[in-house]
Amino acid sequence: MSKLKISLFILLASISLMGCVKNEEVIFTGAVIEFDATTWNANAAGVNYPILTRVPPFRRAVNTSVDPVLNKNSGTVKIRINLVGPQRTTDTEITYQVLAANTTAVAGTHYTALPGKVIIPANSSFGDIDLQILPTAGTPPPSSVDLVLELTGGTNVTVSPNYNRIGLRIAQ
Repeated sequence: MSKLKISLFILLASISLMGCVKNEEVIFTGAVIEFDATTWNANAAGVNYPILTRVPPFRRAVNTSVDPVLNKNSGTVKIRINLVGPQRTTDTEITYQVLAANTTAVAGTHYTALPGKVIIPANSSFGDIDLQILPTAGTPPPSSVDLVLELTGGTNVTVSPNYNRIGLRIAQ
């Protein structure tokens, strides 16, 4: 009889401990901006951001055997900014800056001065910084110069602390 009571108790205990747990769908409602994943290479030595030596493509990672070298003849290079989160019904203005302490390129000599802002259009997840690289002439330049950009903010968005900087090494 005691075996029956114990078995019945175990059966009732296991049934009472079972229950349905509703799996709630997790939806990210915030908004984060970052440089595009195609630019995510390993961080350069001594810094916490990647330095691109190739023209960044869209929709795939930089490939050293396919993508052209970033140099003084590259012309206009597009640097994509991602909006991670729901798309917005209005334009989103994103601000960025050139990190002077890490940049050896000179505005007006190596690249056209940048406006410091980019627009992610309404109902879109992307905006582009159009970087015009200038052909240098005259005195012999160094073998390469660096341009480092940093995302600084935007309208109701947070800047990703991991993907907020990117460097471009422009071969001369």
